[in-house]
Amino acid sequence: MSKERILVVEDQPDISSLLKIYFTSQGYEVLTAMRGQVALEICKKTPPSLALLDVNLPDMEGYDIGKALRASPRTRHIPIIFLTARGERRDRLIGLGEVQAQYYIVKPFDIEEVHTIVKNQLDDARRRNQLHPVTNLPTAEIINDQLRGLLTTNGWSLGLVHINSFESFTQSYGTVVGEDVLKFTALLLNEVVNDLGGEEDFVGQMVVGPDFVISTAPDRTKTIIERLIARFDEEVGLHYNYKHRKQGFIEVADDSGAMRQVPLMSLSIGVLNSNDGPFYDIRELSETAEETRQKAVVLAREHGRKSSAAYGRS
Repeated sequence: MSKERILVVEDQPDISSLLKIYFTSQGYEVLTAMRGQVALEICKKTPPSLALLDVNLPDMEGYDIGKALRASPRTRHIPIIFLTARGERRDRLIGLGEVQAQYYIVKPFDIEEVHTIVKNQLDDARRRNQLHPVTNLPTAEIINDQLRGLLTTNGWSLGLVHINSFESFTQSYGTVVGEDVLKFTALLLNEVVNDLGGEEDFVGQMVVGPDFVISTAPDRTKTIIERLIARFDEEVGLHYNYKHRKQGFIEVADDSGAMRQVPLMSLSIGVLNSNDGPFYDIRELSETAEETRQKAVVLAREHGRKSSAAYGRS
């Protein structure tokens, strides 16, 4: 399981350093930013599990960071805790009401108390299956909420992304290296969607299996999918040793103990958009996306491709 990632947004170096040292010692991965724009860029590239925000920053107020996180489907679930010197009633109402932060703590603070609050918030998010334990991407109910939202609107596109041969890879290389592949794929998805998508686009990961979901606008879909496929096929080889990269396959034992050749990992992607509907519930939507993804597997096999995508019900 990966370390949970905390983002500390604080422009006073001594406080920022204190929080980073303390929470790192408690087993968390800690990212820091002294400016609001830097914090927002971090959240786009590697969304944290939780954000600790100061209000007074050189370029914007922490409230604006919180509102931006709440506005994006990829970060609206992140617990927000304000750590600030601004303790007036009006300030608290903005933080807890307008931003919908979980806590508003006024400096000076007790760092062990802050840790207890952070731990409880992360435990609660984990119990509600909000974050994938390896990649920290939104999962479970957050994905379901996103799919329910698609059912009630038009002008959307949904991609179901699966890593082919992932199970055989972990059988050969081990679970820890397999988790590195999941993290690589999550980072790649975020980077591609950040570069080519919009603020309202969503990236999530299923709880079980090497499966991810993307939702975006139909006019951006093909560009995003093509970039994702090209980069995955180009970069995934770095997770293999030289011999396997050169020969293009690994050998693993099947259930009978016989060795079989398994190609290097690739992606199969099933893409639907609102015009492929109507879809009456998220189960029908998910099952249709999976059927479309299976067509991508067949297309790859027929045309000798690595990664492949299939579009629509037809």
